[in-house]
Amino acid sequence: MPKLTIDGIAVEVPANTTILQAAESVGVEIPRFCYHDRLSIAGNCRMCLVDVEKSPKPVASCAMPVGEGMVVHTKSERANKARGGVMEFLLINHPLDCPICDQGGECDLQDQAMAYGADRGRYNENKRAVRDKYMGPIVSTTMTRCIHCTRCVRFVTEVAGVPELGATGRGEDMEITSYLEKALTSELSGNVVDLCPVGALTSKPYAYAARPWELRKTESIDVFDAVGTNIRLDARDRQVMRVLPRIHEDINEEWLADKSRHAIDGLQYQRLDQPFVRKNGKLQPATWNEAFTAIASKVKGLAGSKIAALAGDLVDCESMLALKDLMAALGSTSIDCRQDGAALDPSVRASYIFNTTIAGIEQADALLILGSNPRTEAPILNARIRKRFAHGLPVAVIGTETDFSYKVEHLGNHADLISKIADGGHPFATVLKNAKKPMIIVGMGALARSDGAAILAAARQAAETCGMIKDGWNGFNVLHTAAARVGGLDLGFVPGMSGKNTRGIMEGAGKGDIEVVYLLGVDEIDTARLGNAFVIYQGHHGDRSAHRADVILPGAAYTEKDGTYVNTEGRVQEALRAVFPPGEAREDWSIIRALSEVLGKTLPYDTFKALRARLATIDPNFASVDQVKPATWGNFGTAGAIASSAFDYPVKNYYMTDPISRASRTMAQCSEEFVLGGKLKSGTHG
Repeated sequence: MPKLTIDGIAVEVPANTTILQAAESVGVEIPRFCYHDRLSIAGNCRMCLVDVEKSPKPVASCAMPVGEGMVVHTKSERANKARGGVMEFLLINHPLDCPICDQGGECDLQDQAMAYGADRGRYNENKRAVRDKYMGPIVSTTMTRCIHCTRCVRFVTEVAGVPELGATGRGEDMEITSYLEKALTSELSGNVVDLCPVGALTSKPYAYAARPWELRKTESIDVFDAVGTNIRLDARDRQVMRVLPRIHEDINEEWLADKSRHAIDGLQYQRLDQPFVRKNGKLQPATWNEAFTAIASKVKGLAGSKIAALAGDLVDCESMLALKDLMAALGSTSIDCRQDGAALDPSVRASYIFNTTIAGIEQADALLILGSNPRTEAPILNARIRKRFAHGLPVAVIGTETDFSYKVEHLGNHADLISKIADGGHPFATVLKNAKKPMIIVGMGALARSDGAAILAAARQAAETCGMIKDGWNGFNVLHTAAARVGGLDLGFVPGMSGKNTRGIMEGAGKGDIEVVYLLGVDEIDTARLGNAFVIYQGHHGDRSAHRADVILPGAAYTEKDGTYVNTEGRVQEALRAVFPPGEAREDWSIIRALSEVLGKTLPYDTFKALRARLATIDPNFASVDQVKPATWGNFGTAGAIASSAFDYPVKNYYMTDPISRASRTMAQCSEEFVLGGKLKSGTHG
């Protein structure tokens, strides 16, 4: 390992480490624009110049590997003069847009100009002007500000896997462009705004909305998929203005999916801000007491077997636990958190989590994807697969042919192919067996079918046959599409003794066997199948189920309450409230607690803290926040016949999968651009 000296500090680093990386390892900061530690090295901006003894000229530290005995000065007069010259060149053509630029207050160029810029300019020539480019409904461009760092180009090519940005021209005529003036067809395109060190790329929905110093910052968890991306909610007054990613190396690194970032405007529309009760066939505004009384008059005296409850995809664990306890007090065992009817086995935790972990994907050396499209179901997780693919990961898919943003071997779209792999008779089974750390990803497209239990059993057999289960490695993974799913399974929001699951509840309500159905944030079911049942809907948007409800209880969205969520890998995470719910809406757990009192079944907790403490008594995993504990392998699934019919991916329109995104104007524009307009072309990227 080479030894060198940086600003008088002796440091020893691995071979091929750059000077900039070595400097960061000892806390020495070197300015940069083009360098990013998750992207390839470009060496474009030259802002990272340092003074290396015996070198005839300043050296670009981002691209220069360290050498034995090297002596580096990062703060010498020579280094600072070189950076000042680079800054002067960068500002020759940069417009004086700071007062109107959305990057103001968060701009790397502003910060570095304060440190290395001159107090006046020496150039009197006209500044260069560049025509703005169209990049879709999410990214706004002011290309005159661009300093050609190419971070955006490298991100869409290397991380997103959609090589639709590049540079044309040379010298002063060089421009960053999307070539054909088309929108970026990546579900991660919003990240180029975070990467841009100047104001050339900014958020189109957030344009001219707020300044960073006006905003309250709250750390929280994303709920639009099951990845559990760490986010920061920036709010002003009672409105969340924007969502930004937080760094979490084991989950999302520093990326954020477009829906998670920009569906936030959906919280301003179609909100439920007061209770409603159906009278004479029409929903009428009501008080909380009137709503509770209407429920009590229907529920009291009713046998528990005639009452059922379902939990939706965005619900926090505390609310599900409160509803579970209320249903138990009413004598009902017909509860379910799997509104899509997925055949998940709640008795074996290893059967329904992403055992490899998201970060563990980088250790895998063979991958089989079964009935899942990670690109639309979990874009952040898909980026991690692509990252590993770039280092030689072979990927095979049983499912519909589509663009995963990396090359895959399409084995076919017949569900019974998994049986051939489980038996070891398929050629790709040999690839899995020869791998040291093979893995399988089973999606909801496979498990939400009528033969889902048989597919789950076959996938388990394939994992065992192909050597995916061994000491220190569990390659069996289930990719969920709902943020609430794993938490609901962990706390036991599933049918009890003689209870009905989602399909049974729907059929029972249609036949009249179930007379009351409590829908907690459930909007992805066919409410027409509920027949004449009395429907209680608790949620935050006037979406599908609200139109069918007999009583509506206005709840809080994920930004408006504290809550616990468990991501697809079984990691418990806690979200924090950024703003308060609108109008008379209340936090979901408190609504259920108040209702229990009216029903004469008062729940034994009065505070959120007491309710959260009860979570840990049900499952010790809830006490281990931000940790993933290996699950015990077991026998799960039900062996049976598997139909040869094709898999159907659950996410048809990535931009509209839940009440919030369906109410979002930004997501409506994205849907029109990429889905309804048919502009999202399938293809193959390397």
